[in-house]
Amino acid sequence: MSDGYRIAVVGATGVVGQTVLEILSKRPQLPVSELVPFASQRTRGRAVAFRGQDLACDVLTEDSIDGFDLVFSSAGGSVSTEWAPRFVDRGAIVIDKSSSYRMDESVPLVVPEVNPDALDTGRLGIISSPNCSTMQLVVALAPIYRAVGLREIIVSTYQSVSGTGRAALHELDDQTRAQLASGTAPKPAVYPHPIAFNVLPQVETFEGGEAGYTTEELKIMKETRRILGLDPEDHSVLPITATCARVPVHNCHSESIRVETVDPLTADACRELMRHAPGVRLVDDPFNGRYPLASEAAGQDDVFVGRIRQDLGRENCLNLWVVGDNLRKGAALNAVQIAEHLHSKGRLGRAHAIA
Repeated sequence: MSDGYRIAVVGATGVVGQTVLEILSKRPQLPVSELVPFASQRTRGRAVAFRGQDLACDVLTEDSIDGFDLVFSSAGGSVSTEWAPRFVDRGAIVIDKSSSYRMDESVPLVVPEVNPDALDTGRLGIISSPNCSTMQLVVALAPIYRAVGLREIIVSTYQSVSGTGRAALHELDDQTRAQLASGTAPKPAVYPHPIAFNVLPQVETFEGGEAGYTTEELKIMKETRRILGLDPEDHSVLPITATCARVPVHNCHSESIRVETVDPLTADACRELMRHAPGVRLVDDPFNGRYPLASEAAGQDDVFVGRIRQDLGRENCLNLWVVGDNLRKGAALNAVQIAEHLHSKGRLGRAHAIA
C-alpha cells in the first residue's frame, strides 16, 4: 500500500464493516499505508479482502490498538463504548457508527453534505455518524431547510433487513424459502414476528422509548434536529413525528416524508433544489414510472428523491419519497466521507489528534 494513514476497521466481518472495506478499496481520496481489520474472538483470523489482499482479522486488546491514525468503528454500542475512548487515548480519530455518542454534545454528529462545519473546529477524538434512516432524511431535507425553513416533519420509514445485520438477511431468506415451499415460516429468531411476506411496525425496541415510540423513531427525531443545529431534545423547536416499519427487502430504506415549510415552496422549485443538492439524485417522473426504488438505489452512493408533490389540504406542505442504500450512505460511505473531509482539510492523523 502507498504512503498514507494507518487505519483500523472494527467490526470488519459485519455487513457495514465489509462495506467500509469495499468503499475504501475503490475510492482513492483517502491514502492508506496499512489497514488492520478487527473482529470478535469468534472470527479471529478470518480473512477479509482489501485492495487485492486477504487480511487476517485481529481482536481488540491493549497491545493491538497502538499506532492508528483513524478508526472506523461499526461493531455495536458496547464495543464502541469500551474501545473508542482507548483508541483516542492512543492518538487515533474514531468515526463511530453506533448510537453511543450521537447525543454527546462533545462529539460531532456529522453528515458531510449537511454540516461539515462541525468538523472544522476543536480537537477531534470521536466523531459520530448518524442513524441510517436519519442520514437519508437530512440529506434530502437540508436543501429545503436552508432555502425556506422547516416548520414540521412527518416521516414513515420502510426499512430493509440489512439494517439489522447478516442474521436478519439469513432469516428473511430462510423464511421466504419455507413459505414458498410449505406455506409455513420457521419461528423467528431475529425479529418478534416473521418478516417474510410481512411488514413489522417496529424497528428496534419500545424499551427505553417515550410515549410509545421505538428507539429508532426517537433517534430520527432527535438526531435530525441536532444535525440541523437545533436542540435535539426540544420537540417544539422543530416537531418531527416518525413511524418506522421493517419490510422484507434485503437492502435500502425507503421513506415517505411530509414537510411543512416556513416560506412557500412549489413542487417544481423543490425539484430544482434537489437537482443541485449534494448527494441527491432526483428521480421524479411518475407518469412514466420513474420514482426512487430500493432495487435501483442498492449499491448507489446517492440518496434518491422523487414523488415530490404539494399537499392538497394544507399550504406550505410538500410530500416526498426518499430511498437510500442503508449500508452505503446510511453507514459506511458517510464514515469514509467524513475521513476524506478531514484529510482534505489537513486534520487527519495522529499529530492532529494528539495536539
